[in-house]
Amino acid sequence: MPKTTRNTLAYSREWAFIIMENGQEIQCKTVDEFLGYLPQSELEIVLFLRKIIFECMQDCKEKLTYNVPFYYRHSRICYIWPATIPWEKMSKSVGIGFCKGDSFLDETFENTKFTFNSVDEVDVALLKEKIQEAILIDEKIVKARRRKIQ
Repeated sequence: MPKTTRNTLAYSREWAFIIMENGQEIQCKTVDEFLGYLPQSELEIVLFLRKIIFECMQDCKEKLTYNVPFYYRHSRICYIWPATIPWEKMSKSVGIGFCKGDSFLDETFENTKFTFNSVDEVDVALLKEKIQEAILIDEKIVKARRRKIQ
């Protein structure tokens, strides 16, 4: 296997795996397994962001998609993307993105993705506000679907 300068990502129907710089393939079937491969600096931020998400959405489902954790209620709400996982939009730090960002009601949310280099950079109040608004959007989507069915 050729040496890469950056981790590469490969997929299968059941799981995703990371091909590390040293050529080692890592198969991740669960979020916890995936977390075990993150560098300490990213792991600290990811765990902090997960804690905030779970505080705001106790009923959410966490699922490994594209080899990163996505958070669902009725539909995708948000995701956490550490730079260890290759993606052209994330080259350093850890990002949290919102899946329905273009639907946000408050136009002060100019970004649908925020990046952090440390836990200290996280504006917890703003992030919780953003998550709550994403939950409202998710509720509106499910209500609209139910109306179409009836």
